[in-house]
Amino acid sequence: MSDVNQEITAPSTPFHQFTVPLSATPRGARLARLLAAERLRSWELPLDPARLIVAELAANAAVHGRVPGRSFRLTLTVTAHGVLRIEVTDPRGESAPVRRSAPPEPAESGYGLLLVEESADDWGVSSGPFPCKTVWAELELGRFR
Repeated sequence: MSDVNQEITAPSTPFHQFTVPLSATPRGARLARLLAAERLRSWELPLDPARLIVAELAANAAVHGRVPGRSFRLTLTVTAHGVLRIEVTDPRGESAPVRRSAPPEPAESGYGLLLVEESADDWGVSSGPFPCKTVWAELELGRFR
């Protein structure tokens, strides 16, 4: 017999969710950006800065998270609270990005995560399932409508 005073909570379910595995190549990174833009359009959400964030995270997965024969995964989730979460999961869990204020010296690369830092409301890295890591960024959609 159940306790009638027990609080009933609904499971936390996303408002929208999209997940796709992609090859860890420049072509896969480009496809991630194009698929994300199409999905955001279908959800009637603003494309930018989400498109830029997807492009940077997918490019990093293809370059720094690449393991031959393994793909990376793009996941877009919109919560009922109006937050777009962008996740890119790759098989190189031992190679996690680090927050930094600027590249150590002028270079042609190294600015991608600075763009993510400036564009997203929050971002970070979570490990697992072994050997993977997920680099994620969140956007509060109310700011961009």
